[in-house]
Amino acid sequence: MAPESGLTGVTMKLARGTKLVLATHNKGKLREMRDLLAPHGIELVSAGELELPEPVETETTFVGNATLKAVAAANASGLPALSDDSGIEIAALDGAPGVYSADWAGPTKDFGKAMQAVYEALMERGNSFTKPLKANFTSVLCLARSGVEPECFEGKVHGHIVWPPRGANGFGYDPMFIPDGYKQTFGELSPDVKHEISHRAVSFAKFKAGCLE
Repeated sequence: MAPESGLTGVTMKLARGTKLVLATHNKGKLREMRDLLAPHGIELVSAGELELPEPVETETTFVGNATLKAVAAANASGLPALSDDSGIEIAALDGAPGVYSADWAGPTKDFGKAMQAVYEALMERGNSFTKPLKANFTSVLCLARSGVEPECFEGKVHGHIVWPPRGANGFGYDPMFIPDGYKQTFGELSPDVKHEISHRAVSFAKFKAGCLE
């Protein structure tokens, strides 16, 4: 899949050996991003490992929240920072949970609870799983460095959701999402396959083309 242009003009390049903060306390995101960055010689440390505070996500778009998190981590650490804001958008729920995907998991980030909430919301609207319920995952990566305009890169993957959830791989809503062209959920696919086709893989391809040497 050919990388597309980022959402903003590219001005930052990260050389091999650069120490980069991933603006997250989510161990699943950290593990996935470490796998993606490993071939590029980038030393990745998370905001959680640095005990940086989590900013309140007050924006209403993926780009807005990704920018907010990256800028906060860069300012707090003095290092370049990369953030990801992502979520699942379900057509039958008018795009929800969307940017509030993590909120549906509650303060303990229980995504089993979040997936149950999705199921109940669909049932309340009279939806069933007798036909595919279209959905997509969106990921926006944002790179920030103090004194430099942040840069954002968006990726999407389309598919449909299933119930009950299937598979123990991945994280978040992965066990209930089947990408187009596949029969397995993200929770059932191997990490290698998911890294090739996921929303984060698409946004990462754009980030890689613009920012990695």
